[in-house]
Amino acid sequence: MMNFFNPKRLEVGANSFDRLGEFVKSIGGNKVLVIMDAFLASPQMGLNKKVTNILSAAGLDVSIYSGIANEPTFNNIAEGVDAAKKSKCDCIVALGGGSSIDSAKAVATLAVNPNLAFSDIPKEVNLKRLPLIAVPTTSGTGSEATRVSVITNETTGIKENPGHPALIPDIAVLDPQLSLTLPASLTASTGMDALTHAIEAFVSNKANSLSDLYAKEAIKIIGENLIKVFTDGNNLEQRQKMSIASYLAGVAFSNASTNLAHAGGRALGAYFHIPHGLSVALLLPFVMEFGLDVAEDRYAQVALLLGANPHLSQIELALESIKIINDYNQTLEIWNEAQTKYITDLATFRKAIPEMVDNSLSGNGILTNPRIPNKQDITLVFEKLAEKLSD
Repeated sequence: MMNFFNPKRLEVGANSFDRLGEFVKSIGGNKVLVIMDAFLASPQMGLNKKVTNILSAAGLDVSIYSGIANEPTFNNIAEGVDAAKKSKCDCIVALGGGSSIDSAKAVATLAVNPNLAFSDIPKEVNLKRLPLIAVPTTSGTGSEATRVSVITNETTGIKENPGHPALIPDIAVLDPQLSLTLPASLTASTGMDALTHAIEAFVSNKANSLSDLYAKEAIKIIGENLIKVFTDGNNLEQRQKMSIASYLAGVAFSNASTNLAHAGGRALGAYFHIPHGLSVALLLPFVMEFGLDVAEDRYAQVALLLGANPHLSQIELALESIKIINDYNQTLEIWNEAQTKYITDLATFRKAIPEMVDNSLSGNGILTNPRIPNKQDITLVFEKLAEKLSD
């Protein structure tokens, strides 16, 4: 038996953002709460003014909540729910990266269910929420397509990530012009996040024929475009291809799940305040190495999709897939960014490994890994990362 979920409607193309008022009306919205982060609402970016003008021109009432942090917390969600109540909104628009979209999912749900605990969302059979439109400004998280919301619990320090089909936005709007101003470093980390989504969905023990279609196409598109868009961020065609790839990868992992790179990446990111895409990219090659024996055929296919020599043997291709990811991390300056900005003291990193391992085991992605890891296995993955960063 197989089920499959994705957004009801997808809008793709340059200037599709300008039609946002039309999209809001199509799902019955009149009073809109836009959820975004402070940077996008800053004078430098001014997206708060642009989205207000677009929605107001369509005759809609608009309120803005721009308090979303890079790693959103329960406090951010409480503030967002309060903003929803004060504005009496009947529709929510998420504008930004995964943090804004994940937050909007939570706010849209908890504003309607004030007595529902965030962690209990998966237990609800008929979960109600406010109508929701997602407009990503990055190409990586895939949150516009997923049934998951990742929010940090400040009390425990753990990133909670409950899933439910009702969390999938009603409409996803992919306008490549919104990602033209994305810095090269964020282009790299979000692109690697999308690639990790697709690879982990493809090797997941919950993968199915439909998720495979989405995952394989995402891997192929990313392999053809990520390095190019990192080098030339103003190429609109390549930006659009990356936004589509991110969406495809989001659909794939929303239905097949991510694995150990994400379980470990959430713990790594929470402990060292590393952006999510960067944290999963750091762990991916070592997670692939761990699962090689049981997913050799799948990793060989990944290598082919990323442009490897088709004349290599299956085991050579599987090993090549790991080399390609390592090379991506080098070319996209992932290793260097981690060493210079986030993990500058390896002694502190190694001391944190036991806690990060425990946090990894408490989240999603362990039981869907092609080879199910134990505490010792995850410890070794983190230790290999430490060794790599010591080079």
